Amino acid sequence: MQLHHVTRSHPQRKARRIGRGGKRGTYSGRGIKGLGARAGGKFRPEERDILKKIPKLRGYKFKSRRQKPAVVNIADLMRRFPDGALVSPETLLRMGLMRRTKGRVGRVKILGNGTLKKKFVFRDVSFSRSVKEAAAVPATAGVGR
Repeated sequence: MQLHHVTRSHPQRKARRIGRGGKRGTYSGRGIKGLGARAGGKFRPEERDILKKIPKLRGYKFKSRRQKPAVVNIADLMRRFPDGALVSPETLLRMGLMRRTKGRVGRVKILGNGTLKKKFVFRDVSFSRSVKEAAAVPATAGVGR
């Protein structure tokens, strides 16, 4: 079993807000005495605390930890780089075609928006299927690593 196989067994219900006045009666949904009736910290089992720390199925703020690659189009490379230039994450950063993510030079993906007419030397970049199918990468560009 993997984390993406985990699903809810029951649909999520909106929690009932308690401690409000109005038509809730004398105790405002808190019952009579005990920990639930008092203000302040809540007592709950340790298992629930562990479950709440797992990000899966925990609301709209959950984002994947994997960083998405910076996207650069062939048209941008044609405009900014001379013929025979080295295209790597570092050179793309220097030319202003990508930014650092969390202080690091991240991954780069070359997309096929435009036509490749110059020869480039590519290093440490990945390519979209359209760029590979156009035979632009292996034929006209010296692909490094």
